[in-house]
Amino acid sequence: MNQLFSRTYFLIIVGLLSAAQLFGQQAPVFTQYSSAFMFVNSGYAGMGEGICINGIARQQWAGFKDAEGNKVAPQDFLITADAPLPAAHGGVGISIIQDKLGFESNIGVQLAYSFHFKTTAGLIGMGAGVNLTNRTIDFTKFNPVDPNDPALLTSKQGDMLIDGNLGVFFKGNNNFFAGLSVTNIFESRGKNLSTSDAVIRYQTDRTFYFTAGYTLTMPNHPEFELIPSVMILSDIASTQYNFSTIVNYKSKFWGGVNYRYQESIGFMVGVTINGFRLGYSYDLPTLPVGLAGSHEISLGYCFKIKTEKAKTSYKNTRFL
Repeated sequence: MNQLFSRTYFLIIVGLLSAAQLFGQQAPVFTQYSSAFMFVNSGYAGMGEGICINGIARQQWAGFKDAEGNKVAPQDFLITADAPLPAAHGGVGISIIQDKLGFESNIGVQLAYSFHFKTTAGLIGMGAGVNLTNRTIDFTKFNPVDPNDPALLTSKQGDMLIDGNLGVFFKGNNNFFAGLSVTNIFESRGKNLSTSDAVIRYQTDRTFYFTAGYTLTMPNHPEFELIPSVMILSDIASTQYNFSTIVNYKSKFWGGVNYRYQESIGFMVGVTINGFRLGYSYDLPTLPVGLAGSHEISLGYCFKIKTEKAKTSYKNTRFL
């Protein structure tokens, strides 16, 4: 079973944190991952058609509660914005995410710059970024077996962590794209939160991402586009695989399926009106633990930047 993003196990483990040496946070994952490229790959900054804003809201395992009735199902809210910056030969971007799971809440801000250069095959963006993450856990909501254990924390604890990202993204002339990136390179560790001999601290989780896809126009029906893609992410200890196929009709209506290996099957639908994109997906878990499905909504819009063609002038009087 995939243990990297099976957050059921995280909810079990989070109750045992006070006995651990250190603990970290697993990266959130989205079914509509093409709307989150700016979040996972700093090289993607400014690769769109203009100033692009995207948002995703995900409710994983809707209605999941612990034994005491607390809502502990993971929730993620992501907003990204990026834009080309010709004066800097590239693009810039920002991502803001709120990630909740169990009694833990994280708010992160990522800033990125991508240097762009053209090749005969397409456009390449090489990016770097910085992460600022405010991570907190409310230990007052835990119900330990031994509440008098001196190693247990009994208050809300938090810390600010700083880390970095690197990424490369390629947009080919033949409708092919691919990206390779790593987030939280340094696996930063926070301060010791324990008052006893135990060492309890927050730690970022280094995660590697690979994504690739292709847009294929159907030969006999050019109004239809087939877009297969893949996203693979790993923290080395374990790896997750996502395989998606989307059918786009007249660049207006789309639908598709995503298979998350040994975890879920996602069904996606969406519409694009006047450049405004709205999408919805539902994940049907395949885990053998009887979890509820997951809902995800995405919104997006790109403000296209029109640049005037440079005027041609001649110094030779023969052309006056």
